[in-house]
Amino acid sequence: MIEKMKELLVGIDIRHNEPLKKYTYTKVGGPADYLAFPRNRYELSRIVKFANTYNIPWLVLGNASNLIVRDGGIRGFVIMFDRLNTITLNGYTIEAEAGANLIETTKVAQFHSLTGFEFAAGIPGSVGGAVFMNAGAYGGEIAHVLVSAQVMTKEGDIRTIETRDMQFGYRHSVLQETGEIVISAKFALKPGDYTMITQEMHRLNHLRALKQPLEYPSCGSVFKRPLGNFAGQLIMEAGLKGHRIGGVEVSQKHAGFMVNVADGSARDYEDLIEDVINKVEVSSGITLEPEVRIIGDIEKES
Repeated sequence: MIEKMKELLVGIDIRHNEPLKKYTYTKVGGPADYLAFPRNRYELSRIVKFANTYNIPWLVLGNASNLIVRDGGIRGFVIMFDRLNTITLNGYTIEAEAGANLIETTKVAQFHSLTGFEFAAGIPGSVGGAVFMNAGAYGGEIAHVLVSAQVMTKEGDIRTIETRDMQFGYRHSVLQETGEIVISAKFALKPGDYTMITQEMHRLNHLRALKQPLEYPSCGSVFKRPLGNFAGQLIMEAGLKGHRIGGVEVSQKHAGFMVNVADGSARDYEDLIEDVINKVEVSSGITLEPEVRIIGDIEKES
């Protein structure tokens, strides 16, 4: 298969048996059979159609921020969008490719004195991942600014989805059901005052730095917010701040986060998540629901 791949996907950066922990925010994750870095939509389409023709599974990782890749890694193709990262401006509309860094996209809005994107000034990850999960913070979310997204279907075709058809909800979009992947997204912003935009971005980033354990590898916010409560508060009330399994612990700074403090594994993350869910349920009667995506194999077959 590798020889066929070299023949039909010539010119595309594809790495065999590549450890994914080199690329994830958690610093965990086993190897991908084939890790691909397409430079444009043409290369992406070639990879997807090749994989479909030869019945090879494939998925897109984006920037792998709100995500845990299991220690066994991922079979088939893992596609990373690092090089699909162009950001353009047309009037008050920003169009960003899926691999564009979300924080950098908000800086483009700031530079051009466009308001509406301040809420995302400190959210890690890619534009594609942000649309996929309707990322949000401090009262704002992607659904508030998105106009439309170009997506690639499982067959490798490209179509446009308008915001009204995205079925946005709390950390949810229709893409989680369809399996389509974001290629680019358009955001409608409004003219604003540069100084006020900058001050708001600095304020939110300051709040984030005060509250969140940015100094350690993590998967971001682990749990969805329970109705009428806060996950971090419930975890803290259960006495679980600093609770540790293996190399991963509940953050001392914010109990809603789990941080990799000592070369932890994906199994450590999963065991800690399960333990926290069980103990919070005993403590409060509330069952926490993970927000983080967990993908891949527990162990790689030999």
